[in-house]
Amino acid sequence: MSSAIDDQLHGVLPVLQTPFTPERQIDAVALQREIDWAFETGADGVVVAMVSEILRLGDAGRRELASLVCRAAKDRGFSVISVGAESAGEAAEFAEHAESLGASAVMAIPPVAVSLGTAATRDYFATIADSVSIPLIVQDASSYVGAPIDLSIYLSLLDRFGPERILFKPEASPLGPNLSKLRDASRGAARIFEGSGGINLVDCYRRGIVGTMPGTDLLDGIVALWHALKVGDEERIYQLSLPISALVALQLQGGLDGFLAIEKHLLMKRGLFSNAIQAPPVKWELDVETRAEVDRLFARLQAVV
Repeated sequence: MSSAIDDQLHGVLPVLQTPFTPERQIDAVALQREIDWAFETGADGVVVAMVSEILRLGDAGRRELASLVCRAAKDRGFSVISVGAESAGEAAEFAEHAESLGASAVMAIPPVAVSLGTAATRDYFATIADSVSIPLIVQDASSYVGAPIDLSIYLSLLDRFGPERILFKPEASPLGPNLSKLRDASRGAARIFEGSGGINLVDCYRRGIVGTMPGTDLLDGIVALWHALKVGDEERIYQLSLPISALVALQLQGGLDGFLAIEKHLLMKRGLFSNAIQAPPVKWELDVETRAEVDRLFARLQAVV
C-alpha cells in the first residue's frame, strides 16, 4: 500500500468524469484509462462527486461507479466517494457501501430538494459520519445546488467528531473569505479542500487548504500548479494559473453542465474518452465558438506545462 494512503487525506484529488457508452452505460474501459492517467499524472487520489454526474446515475449506477473507482484506485492513492442523498438514511447507506469497497473517505452535499434548517443539516451530516469509520468531507455545493452551509454547522461537526473524521469543502461565495472564516473560527483545526476547478486555487492555497479537487481534464496543469505553490515559484504559479482560470471561467458560464461539456471535450482531446456523452437532461451544450476558445486556451496551458 502506498504511503499516501497511510496519511491523512490531502493533495490533488481530481473529480472523475463518468464516461458513457453510446447505450448510456458506464464505460468501464474508458474510466480505467482516466484513473490510470490521473495517477500517472501525479494525482494523490481520485474522487466521485457532482461532475461525475452522480445525481443522474440512479442508485445502481452510483454503486457501480463507486465499485469501479475504488477497485481501480486500490493501493495507488486515495478514493473519495460522494454519498449525498435526499435523506440521511439513504446517504448513510451509500456511505456504508463506499466503506465496504475500501474507500478512503466519503463526501456529502446536503439534500437538494428541500432547504434544511441549521439543526436538521447538522443532524444529516452527523448521521452519515456515525454510519462509517472513515472520514466524511462536508461539501457545500451551493455553487451548483442548494443553499450555503452555515459556519456554525461546520464548527459543531468538527467539535463532535474531530478533524480526523470531519473535513470540509466549502464552495459558497465569496470562497476565499469564507474559507478563512472557517480556518480562523476553528483555530486552524479544520482541514479544508477547495473545489473551484482551479480558478481560486492560488488564493485558497495561500489561506491554508490541505488539498484541491479539480476536474480531471486540467489535471497536469493543476498538479504542476500545486507543486509551484508548494515551492513558492511565483512566476510559474501565474504562468499556469492564468490559462487554467480562463478555462474554468468558460466552464462556469454553463454551471454544472458547463463543466461536464468542456471537461469531456478535453478528455476526448487527450485520447482518454471516445465521446462526450452526458447523462440527460442537459441544459447547456458546447457551441462551436466556445469550443474554439477552449482549444486555444488548452494549447496555451499545455505549452506551459
